[in-house]
This record gives sequence, structure tokens and C-alpha cells, in this order.
Amino acid sequence: MVINVSPIPTRRKEYGAGRPPFGMVYADLHVHTTNSDGSLSLGAVPAAARAAGVSVVGVTDHDRLHPDLEAPLTEREGVRLIQGIELRTETPTQRIDLLGYGLNPTAALRAETDRLGTDRKIRGRKIISCLERELGIDLPLSVTERTGRPHIARAVVSHPETGYESVEAVFQDRIGSGRPCFVAREVPAFERAVELLQDAAEVVSLAHPFRYPDPEAALDHCGALDAVERYYPYDRPASAEPVVDTDLIESTIEEHDLLETGGSDAHGDEIGTTGLDRESYRGLGAAISPQP
Repeated sequence: MVINVSPIPTRRKEYGAGRPPFGMVYADLHVHTTNSDGSLSLGAVPAAARAAGVSVVGVTDHDRLHPDLEAPLTEREGVRLIQGIELRTETPTQRIDLLGYGLNPTAALRAETDRLGTDRKIRGRKIISCLERELGIDLPLSVTERTGRPHIARAVVSHPETGYESVEAVFQDRIGSGRPCFVAREVPAFERAVELLQDAAEVVSLAHPFRYPDPEAALDHCGALDAVERYYPYDRPASAEPVVDTDLIESTIEEHDLLETGGSDAHGDEIGTTGLDRESYRGLGAAISPQP
């Protein structure tokens, strides 16, 4: 079954567009913090989770290990926090993202995240220099290993002389893929990223398969993984018209005996807009901890 999905925001505490609401969201397994390009500090995550009725949160910052999470699974203020990561990888046809859960970081993974942090700084400076040249402005933004394109876009919107009113417009005109100030990151090859995550994580999942230019090619890589992100907001497709092939993802899950993951991909202050209900979380929870 192929579903053409209108880009409608997902409903609070229910499964997002393109799938039925099975129940309340128990686990949001895709949340970004201020450690990368999110708005929530780690200390604010438990309160945000409780406000959404969420019991388990996967902290999955881009290419970064959270320095304040010291175990694969911890409990803070009544909320379970899974130490995770989101890694962008290179395949022969496109770049795809992997999610690692239940991390015991290895020296090799730490070295790779350090390298990616340095690459982010170099990339950020190049993008800012290009924007300053193109727009004729000075952009007062300190670049660190956390800096991503959303930080830069927000700085452009905040600048009084640019005329930009939204982050989306900055991406579309200036810093999105193929735009004048886009700079690609030096990301690990898919095989290398899988190796790094398998050595450090209990579960490795493909992130948001229908956001890539070629979802079928992305799902073809699931034979090397433990899981696939089945539930997430289907509102940021690579193509103009989002298409969700439910038969394709379900057959992939069955063929490779995959766990299902899910989450809101939260970058703001609200989490739990989609994810897994309690029953759906049991498989992942059992893989990370004997007491899911």
C-alpha cells in the first residue's frame, strides 16, 4: 500500500501522519538536545517528557555523545533516558542516517565523533563566510563542534539586515543541498558507521526511511541493522510529495526480522508527538535492559 501523505503536523501523544494511532506515546526514541541542534537541555528533558506523558526518551544528538549520560540507560526524575546517537553515513547512492541506542561508547566511536565535531566547525565557518559574502553582512555566530545549519539559519533570521523570516527560507535559498552556500560534511561510509555502532550500541536502527530521495535503496541497507524507524513525523520528505509505502517498510521488517523504533525527531521544546506505545517498546526495551 502506498499512501500519499499531506504534510500535516503529527498529533500530540498519537502516532503521526500516515499511520493509525495505536495508543499513547510511551517512548520517544528520537530527541535532540542542546548538545547538538536541539532546544532542550538534558536537564529539561524529564519535565518535557512528563508533560507529554512519555516514560522513555532516546537522546540521539547528531554525531555527538552526550557528556552527561554515563550509562546506556539511566533514570532521571521518573523518566528513563537511553543514551543514543544519530550518525549520518555515506552510501553509494545517497546519505542516510543511523540511530544507535543503549551506548557504551568505544574509543573508536569517541574518536569518530571528535573528528565529526572538527568537521562541523570547519563546515560552519565555510557556510558563514559564504553567507556573509552573499548577503553583505557580518554574522555574529560563534562556531563550535555543536554548530549545525539550523543554528546558522536562525542567526540569519535574527539578523536585522537579511530580510529572512524563517529558517526554512534560509535553507531553501542559501544553505540547503544544492544551494549557493551549502557545504557537505565528511561523514563515515555506511559500513564503517555500522561497525562503530555495533561495537558500542545494543540496537542500530535506520532513521526516517521515507525522508531520503530513494527510500527503497535506504531500506535495502536494513539487512545489516537491528531495527528501522517505523513511526516518525512523515512531514519532511525529500520529494515535493511525501509518499509512504507501508507495504515496503512492513515487508522489510518481516524479511530482516527487525525491531521497530519511533520518535518525534524533536529539535524544539516539545517531545512525544509521536513514537512507540508501551507494547511496541517492549522489544527495544528488552534489547537494552532486562527490565523494559
